[in-house]
Amino acid sequence: MNLEDRIKKDLISAMKAKDKAALRGIRAIKAAILLAKTDGSGEDLNEEKEIKMLQKLVKQRRDSLEIYEKQGRDDLAQTEKEEIAVIETYLPEQLSPEKLEKVLKEIITAVGATSMKDMGKVMGAASKQLKGKADGKSISIKVKELLNS
Repeated sequence: MNLEDRIKKDLISAMKAKDKAALRGIRAIKAAILLAKTDGSGEDLNEEKEIKMLQKLVKQRRDSLEIYEKQGRDDLAQTEKEEIAVIETYLPEQLSPEKLEKVLKEIITAVGATSMKDMGKVMGAASKQLKGKADGKSISIKVKELLNS
């Protein structure tokens, strides 16, 4: 079952359950799918594009969440947290920090990185290998940490 079919089915279930948080999150995904399908590129949504789109939606909400928390807007922050939780259910399982560190150490060894000058090489390889399994920000932070130690 592709993402669009799964979203349609889950939207109906959320409506029947009157789950407002799930409805908001699912409708956001549905809108993003519609935008992607009508962007004029003529390309179909494959699994890779779906994952990238979902990660973008989560990132947008995390950025908003950070702003709302700084401004003390707990009501809006709670809404963002709920939507993040709903959207993340459609993403592949994310790597734990321990597994992420292990994979990144292997990548650093494989590309022969020794200092921060090699961060670009490591990030390129890591982004390809970990696509959908970890977000770019956490990869970047961990790579910096490993290359500086």
